[in-house]
This record gives sequence, C-alpha cells and structure tokens, in this order.
Amino acid sequence: MFADFLKRLTAPDPDPLPELDARLALAALLVRIAKSDGDYDQAEIARIDRILAKRYDLDPVEAAKLRAQSEALEHDAPDTVRFTRAIKDAVPYEDREGVLEALWDIVLADGERDEAEDALLRLVAPMLGVTDQDSALARQRVEARRSA
Repeated sequence: MFADFLKRLTAPDPDPLPELDARLALAALLVRIAKSDGDYDQAEIARIDRILAKRYDLDPVEAAKLRAQSEALEHDAPDTVRFTRAIKDAVPYEDREGVLEALWDIVLADGERDEAEDALLRLVAPMLGVTDQDSALARQRVEARRSA
C-alpha cells in the first residue's frame, strides 16, 4: 500500500491524489513535524488524533488508525516534499492555511517552540504555497486559542 502511494507521490508529473491519499499525506506531515525535535510524545500523538478526527469527521478509533498508517508512511518516505506536494495539489489555498494551523498546533503541543520543529515548519509553509505572513498569522491564531 505505502509503496504504491510513495510511487504515485514520486511520479514525474503525478495526478492529484484521491482524498484518502491526501488525508494520509497530511497525517504523515503532522507526524513528521512532531518527530522533528526527536521527542514524539503522547501529547503530540493525542493532538494529531484530535486534529485528524476533527478535520475528517472521524471517530477516535478511525483517527488513531489513520495516524498509525501515517507513522509507517512517514518512516518510509525519504523527504517532506512528497507530502507537501500532495497536499498543495489537493487542498485549496484558504484550506492550506488550516493545514498550517494544524501543523503549528503540533509544534506547540508540548508548550514549547522547538528549533527543529520551527525550522521544518518554516520550510514546509512555502512548499505548501503559503506565505510567511499567512503562516505567522496561523501560528498566532493557534497561540491565541491555546491561551484562551
């Protein structure tokens, strides 16, 4: 399953991914962001599950299954570009700002802005076609929700 998915992502001129694959790409990107500081903890795992459940209207078991699949995919994927390209092709710009909010939510899940997570997110935002300004606004919205 993952080999076929990665093959589609690495094709020279890939077709847009079906919705299910775009979900998997987003989930894998959330996992990659969470793991980027070398500490993939329960708070981040729970946050990923909640984001997936809310974004895709999944029950907790379905969200956990999607996250588990994405963990395997993230482990096998050689780089982040494949995920961002799949998301960029499948998600309209205004919804990509929501993707950035989800990514910032993971970065801030443990209450700290780790340098490795922050650096990866600064690379991912332009790959998703989101401006630095819109990424900063997405971060500010997440921070405001967390402090409310």
